[in-house]
Amino acid sequence: MKKLDIYEELKSNAYPGRGIIIGKSANGKYAVTAYFIMGRSVNSRNRVFTETEDGIKTEAADPSKLSDPHLIIYSPVRVLGNKTIVTNGDQTDTIYELMDKQQTFEQSLRTREYEDDAPNYTPRISGIMHVGDGMYNYAMSILKSADGDPDSVERFTYSYSSPIAGCGHFIHTYMGDGSPLPSFEGEPKKIGIPDDIDEFTKGLWESLNEDNKVSLFVRFIDIETGRAVSKIVNKYTK
Repeated sequence: MKKLDIYEELKSNAYPGRGIIIGKSANGKYAVTAYFIMGRSVNSRNRVFTETEDGIKTEAADPSKLSDPHLIIYSPVRVLGNKTIVTNGDQTDTIYELMDKQQTFEQSLRTREYEDDAPNYTPRISGIMHVGDGMYNYAMSILKSADGDPDSVERFTYSYSSPIAGCGHFIHTYMGDGSPLPSFEGEPKKIGIPDDIDEFTKGLWESLNEDNKVSLFVRFIDIETGRAVSKIVNKYTK
């Protein structure tokens, strides 16, 4: 698979929806993840990322404008031991709770399906990173309807047991704008990952569509020490 320039990939799509990036920095030192959200409606744009004890959550930038918290208020990132969970919905909590009971990432997601937002049936995208004892691996998942047919759920899991320095994978909810919104197709896209968190954060944020981008989270985890550094960018403020 050809390695894509993530910045050009984002610039070419005005509405990829929500997106997860996981990979390894070019110098091989860091496990890297990024998660962004976009919005077309007032309700979905009215959000910010805020830090929590074990990750981040979405909150209303202006609570008075929040018309429907369903599907837009959740914890995109949570940490369970040496595992970092990143998703586009409340399946973060499902993965956290079931993996805490010794179920696997894939087993946890068998209890969930695509979002109940007909006619889009937005895919649920998820990722998990294992960083410990100087080792690193990750997996990504997408749960989607079969070409918009709500009677059929398709489940795909992609495992990356030996990440390559400077390489990552990108999965997002929509192929582009539309009505209904067309679901992501194919396996996660192979992309390049730089060494510097500030450079990566700036590059991602500037590449997202100015009208539709809402919030961005980026985290670099030192593979040897487990120490994590994170950045949050919000278009709107509380």
